[in-house]
Amino acid sequence: MDTLASNTLLKRDSFYTCRSGWLVLITAISVLLLTLTPLPALPIESPIHFTDVTDSAGIHFKHTDGAAGEFHLPETLGAGGAFLDYNNDGSLDLYLVNSAAPSILYRNNGNGTFTDVTAFTGVSNQGSYGHGVACGDYNNDGYIDLYVTNFGANRLYHNNGNGTFTDVTAKSDTGDARWSSSATFFDYNNDGYLDLYVVNYLNYKLDATYPPCFETPAFGATETTEKVRGYCHPKHFEGAPDRLYRNNGDGTFTDVTKAANIRDPGSMFHGKGLGVVAADFDADGNPDLYVANDDTPNYLFYNKGDGTFAEIAILTGCAYSADGIAQAGMGVDAGDYNSDGFLDLFVTNFSYETNTLYRNNGDGTFTDVSYKAQLGEESYLSLGFGTGFFDADNDGHLDIFVANGHIFPNVERTTDVLSYKQPNQLFWNQGDSTFAEIPLGEQPTVSRGTLFGDYDNDGDTDLLITQLNDKVTLLQNESKTSNNWLRLKLIGTRSNRDGIGARITLTIGAESQTREVHLGSSYLSSNDPRVLFGVGQETTVDQLKIRWQSGIVQILENLAVNQELVITEPLSNE
Repeated sequence: MDTLASNTLLKRDSFYTCRSGWLVLITAISVLLLTLTPLPALPIESPIHFTDVTDSAGIHFKHTDGAAGEFHLPETLGAGGAFLDYNNDGSLDLYLVNSAAPSILYRNNGNGTFTDVTAFTGVSNQGSYGHGVACGDYNNDGYIDLYVTNFGANRLYHNNGNGTFTDVTAKSDTGDARWSSSATFFDYNNDGYLDLYVVNYLNYKLDATYPPCFETPAFGATETTEKVRGYCHPKHFEGAPDRLYRNNGDGTFTDVTKAANIRDPGSMFHGKGLGVVAADFDADGNPDLYVANDDTPNYLFYNKGDGTFAEIAILTGCAYSADGIAQAGMGVDAGDYNSDGFLDLFVTNFSYETNTLYRNNGDGTFTDVSYKAQLGEESYLSLGFGTGFFDADNDGHLDIFVANGHIFPNVERTTDVLSYKQPNQLFWNQGDSTFAEIPLGEQPTVSRGTLFGDYDNDGDTDLLITQLNDKVTLLQNESKTSNNWLRLKLIGTRSNRDGIGARITLTIGAESQTREVHLGSSYLSSNDPRVLFGVGQETTVDQLKIRWQSGIVQILENLAVNQELVITEPLSNE
């Protein structure tokens, strides 16, 4: 193990095995310094407001981790979910993954409420310990399909187009039996069919005999004579290799992990993956992959355009934090937060680390600007999971949401400054490449996944947050602004049907916004397949430029705002 990785493990050992008193002292001094550092001023009156509508929407889901006092690591990951329109009625439905209980599919009734249709649709994932979900129309038949990741064999559900699904895992040969976390559909070889990338975490077995792990009580606590049983650090387990499946176009997939060079060339160890996003970071027309790894360097797989990838995260500056530490990557998203036309990266990490904003420099490299963007100190004591770039108030600038919650239920007994339940965070983009934290007014929770989507079709982005061993929270966006918007639904013809990988540039006057269609991101989750632009007080979009993955470029001009446009890919350049 290299020196950088070793330093990271020592840093996180403060939660699992406090090796000496000086480490506790250094931590205490660090926290004191944070309290003395002035925080940036918040907006006097933020127009951003979310309302918890979970109960009134008829969502009665509760995650079950199945813990029985054995402290098995899968119990800590939680589960995600998906916003998707499985029946093509124009309203986002909701799929919620469970772990030690059946998963649930809720149909959106179009009136702000949902109905549980799991029994009829056949997507309960019964008998599996679920974690994540990826959505995509892998056979281009016009209906969205589901891929569920598990601790154990994963499952692919084919949408039959009549409101039901069929488990086609065996036929498709996508049932990876490793411990999988996140996954995403994307078309890496530009053949018009969605391929599948599966992120795997650790080599871990329930029937293996692992020595118990303990936490040391906080310095000065009354329980100094007895250690506290806890979950083991992931350093005690080998990472599990990820998998890339190529879509053969006939309903089957081929494992091309080795052929595509999906590997870490600089280490004998596999990454311990938790999050993934597919995006074209160098704007060359070929989608790349970024994987958030836990306590091992993150991966950036550069798509060479010939069916193979090169892992270049260290070379490009997005493998480690600015001080050269491999952080505990959990959730991840890609978005152009500073409107320079290049997609940046945001990664959530562990407590006593910071979440990381990697600015895309436009020359093939990234720079960690977390502190410069006022996102560093603000996340130092939080443990982040689900996250995403989105425009909360439709002012034309991408904001950031982070779902927080610790993994150790007894963390308060080992430290005076951390908590198991933590408040989630919303960082408002101030338009100058910095962010200000906006209070949400929620109670602290043990949050995991975050879904982003306009479930009520009113032109702003709503949130659904999953919680470990607890209910989910549906937050309706009721921000008090008069800002306008434009929502796009893309339908590919030569490209994949979902339009995944299409790059969209919206221009008004001298200002432009760049987005790319990607469903899989955040943490264990899949988001609204439509693209929502906030345009502030503008009433007309001058130009909309769409570069489809097929290479076709489509331009639309003089578009009215506050509407959804369904845009079909032309068969040739206009």
